[in-house]
Amino acid sequence: MDRRQFLTSSAALAAIGTTATIAPSCIGASSGRRTDIGKTGILVVGGGPAGVCAAIAAARMGAEVILVEEGGCLGGMATRGLVAPFMTCFDAAGETQIIRGIFGEIVDRMVALGGAIHPKDVRAGSPFSAWITAGHDHLTPFDAEILKYVLDCMTAEVGVKILFHANFVAPLMKGRKINGATLLTRSGLCDVRASVVVDATGDGLVAAAAGAPLFKGNEDSGKMQPATLFCHICNVDYKAICADVEAHLHEFRKVNGVSYRALHWRVAEAEAAGEWDIARKSVNIYRGVREDEWAVNSTRISGIDALSSESLTSAEIEGRRQVQELMNFFHKYVPGCKDAILKSSASTIGIRESQHIIGEYLLPADDLINCQVPEDTVFLASNSVDVHGGGGTANSTRYTTINGNWYGVPYRSFVPLEVENLLVAGRCLSATSDAAGAIRVMPPAMAGGQAAGVAAALACAGEVTPRSIDPQEIRKVLMNQGAFLG
Repeated sequence: MDRRQFLTSSAALAAIGTTATIAPSCIGASSGRRTDIGKTGILVVGGGPAGVCAAIAAARMGAEVILVEEGGCLGGMATRGLVAPFMTCFDAAGETQIIRGIFGEIVDRMVALGGAIHPKDVRAGSPFSAWITAGHDHLTPFDAEILKYVLDCMTAEVGVKILFHANFVAPLMKGRKINGATLLTRSGLCDVRASVVVDATGDGLVAAAAGAPLFKGNEDSGKMQPATLFCHICNVDYKAICADVEAHLHEFRKVNGVSYRALHWRVAEAEAAGEWDIARKSVNIYRGVREDEWAVNSTRISGIDALSSESLTSAEIEGRRQVQELMNFFHKYVPGCKDAILKSSASTIGIRESQHIIGEYLLPADDLINCQVPEDTVFLASNSVDVHGGGGTANSTRYTTINGNWYGVPYRSFVPLEVENLLVAGRCLSATSDAAGAIRVMPPAMAGGQAAGVAAALACAGEVTPRSIDPQEIRKVLMNQGAFLG
């Protein structure tokens, strides 16, 4: 990071004032007492990619926003989960950046600080895309630590009040209306009242507890996609690993839904030696901002229920075991990785699927594949339908590209049935399991979060429910905030 850029950004954050960015705490609360910490316009539950964009978008419209997050930083899967790079934000032709707005601002800020490579400069079939071509054009390599800092700055600049280390416990309900939430903080149980609540938990925890209808996993089988614990490695000889992979590019293939891509020839060697039992046949390894640093998306943990603490615990322990197996594999079998160092493993497991909230419109995969753009579209995307374990085994993937340049995601999919004053954003959006396989990735989640934040602010300002907001009003504000809607 350039020293002058760093000092300028730090000074701006300090000028805003740390105390102005922190929500009122439950000071004085004890384990046996419950405290009401006041009322806000909008309560966003979950500080991941969707939640942080929702909070920024709403605050920019003058809404009072409290953002609660169970961890100690913003960014969710992008920071605590180390999921990288950002998948494509361009159209399917690779010509136009279609996810812009707050996502684009975040990327631009990271690029200015030396913490990302702009997606316009990253093409498919390169080390940045794990040498994958389909659906992997114009990705965004980024540094998670720089992203944490950028998100702190952007939320502080617009006055979002942050409350870290706070867990959602229960909704505050009056009939079918949600009026806030009870949180568990280090100081005890606290009630936060709000005019509108945005569920950006990824798992639809708020919506489910409020009584919104839902289904878990695949709507027919109930099975959920396997989970992955990401890790990042460094001290890799860039030229050596690239030479090995590029000598075998002609061997890339898919057989019965199983991908044989980067390093599958080395995986075969490790399997033959009894040193590989991960349910993958190749290694998805993405070059980072610096050429010796790579993000590894190759652990595979099936049968995980993200709604169970016991299941998540076992997944994270198994994920770390697989990371160590991967490190042995890199050291022993992969050219350029003999001296590779485990820079970090994620502090939380990467969940592809849990439960899906049912909204006014349940988005089907056919709408995405056939590039439908409804009148109430609030963001565009081109991400392909990517269902891990969708070929019948944990080792297989069902991958379907779209039949056009982009598709639209309608506002109706943000509005859950049977609950008022609530919006959902991110992975728990109202979509079928297959459709969620496309829009669960981070750039669409961030675009959807921005849309949810705009809708929440409009509802709050008009003292109406989100269900009654005219989607055309949302679209106007989104375009004023830099979003691209065609």
